[in-house]
Amino acid sequence: MTLTQLPAQAPDVSWPTQAWPEGDLPKGLDRTRFDALMDKGFADFGETHAVVVVQGGRLIFERYGPDHGPDKTCLSWSKAKSITQALAGLIVGDGKLDIFAPADVPEWKTPGDPRGAITLDLLLRMSSGLEFSEIYLPDQPSDTIAMLWGEGKDDAAHYAADKPLAHPPGSFFSYSSGTTNIVARTLSRALGAYGPDFEAYMRTRLFEPLGMTSPIPKFDKAGTFLGSSFCFTTARDFARFGLLYLRDGVWEDRRLLPPGWVDYARTPTFQQADCTDDAYGAHWWLGLGGPGSFSANGHEGQYTVCVPDLDMVFVRHGKTPAERRDDLKAWVRETIGLFRG
Repeated sequence: MTLTQLPAQAPDVSWPTQAWPEGDLPKGLDRTRFDALMDKGFADFGETHAVVVVQGGRLIFERYGPDHGPDKTCLSWSKAKSITQALAGLIVGDGKLDIFAPADVPEWKTPGDPRGAITLDLLLRMSSGLEFSEIYLPDQPSDTIAMLWGEGKDDAAHYAADKPLAHPPGSFFSYSSGTTNIVARTLSRALGAYGPDFEAYMRTRLFEPLGMTSPIPKFDKAGTFLGSSFCFTTARDFARFGLLYLRDGVWEDRRLLPPGWVDYARTPTFQQADCTDDAYGAHWWLGLGGPGSFSANGHEGQYTVCVPDLDMVFVRHGKTPAERRDDLKAWVRETIGLFRG
């Protein structure tokens, strides 16, 4: 398939490494409708903590809920998965990982173990075939809850990697937070760095070059980055991360992510015919902001949406109940779509 071309940073727009260059909402935008949508966004979906809109590399709009503001750290939830994908790209670029080779997972090393065929590519595409119950309700059996807060919390990657296959590798798409924590430990094993050492790598190689000063990544007792769920940061810093991907992994005219890594993230993954999930790439969701868009999505309505045809990054944070999730997604699509006229 043909991917939408990613826009380059305009020569007359500074990179937001120190501060965001500011701009205005487009003159042709239906401001009455936009204001009404913003009012709806902050009134109708439980709590909305932040909305940040970047277009053409400039911060053109931001609004915050009570007790929130530009310096307030927001929950990432599964938006951290896309950060994990970026870290994988850095390590691939360093020549320390081959995503198409069998993943370095100790639990799968026994000769004849069919899980030994699982590659990092299949993990990044949520296509490992591993059994995992991605449920967030405490009254239902949930591997996610057990992994993050129950029996698996001290070693999340081991908890997930110890699961048996439910499907042959590569044959079945199944979104799984456990999968991402296996990826995160694989990254640590490639670097030989855990806990504080891995965090130092995150800051030196990813956050600091972008000017992201607010991230707070969380680790389990085994020293594995909980890349499925926990890398809190401000809405403005999430917008910086989104801009890195909108700019094809280039920042300050320096390539951070290897060539093709962003395209890899937004290339659709096979999903079985009866799959009810939205389209997915490699640790990024596809289509939320219209054709060609891709997004980091998190529980309770955390979104960083990259929209190439509008040269836009749209960030929303809040706490929206599950029953309003589809309505919130429709609001995101409608708000972004308004910029197309």
